[in-house]
Amino acid sequence: MTTTIQKQYGMPSNGVKVVAEGENTSLGKDAFLKLLVTQLQYQDPSSPMDNSQFISQMAQFSSLEQMQNVSSSIEELTAVTQQTQMIQFNSFVGKTVKYHITTTTTGKETGEVVESAKDSITQSTAGVESGTGTIVSVKYDGSTAKFVLDNGKTIQASNISEVLSGSSSSSAGNSLVDSSMLIGKNVTFKNEQGEEQTAMVESVSRKDNSIVFNLSGGLQTTADQIVSITQKA
Repeated sequence: MTTTIQKQYGMPSNGVKVVAEGENTSLGKDAFLKLLVTQLQYQDPSSPMDNSQFISQMAQFSSLEQMQNVSSSIEELTAVTQQTQMIQFNSFVGKTVKYHITTTTTGKETGEVVESAKDSITQSTAGVESGTGTIVSVKYDGSTAKFVLDNGKTIQASNISEVLSGSSSSSAGNSLVDSSMLIGKNVTFKNEQGEEQTAMVESVSRKDNSIVFNLSGGLQTTADQIVSITQKA
């Protein structure tokens, strides 16, 4: 958003830049308010700001603040949703699943849904590879979960057509209970220095509305720092 100090309000002498018409300069809400106060401070007493102009600019400021607050709330909600989904995916570790992967002539995997085969991996004439495998770990690439199988294959949730050895024990609506499913499993996480560490989850607690995983060796981590989950050997 561009805000213009009109000529009738005078030139400030404290280093505040006067924005020219047409100049593409974005302002945050703090800068906008500072500029508005400066505009009032240096207005020409013989030609003061019209009340309607002041009300209009205050309305712009209020609208900007509300939009930024809404944007922040959406980002927080998205982060919580991704963390909950990540914890629920952990319940697949140790499960045997049927999966399917479609391949191109070059052998690349596209992951479209088709009928899965039984037991060993088979390659259909249509380029569809299907089979069964046990999930040994879950890795996270951004917001995408990837399941590593005992046969070396890596698949995504969209590749799974059936869970053969039971279903998820996730308790919907209770993130602390969901998180407790990680107890006894090894997690790899990024510490404050950005280095990856691996430790076993010993307990789960809630602090400041966030789930904290208490790890072996006195370590702690949160869901957004976890990059992979594996079954304890």
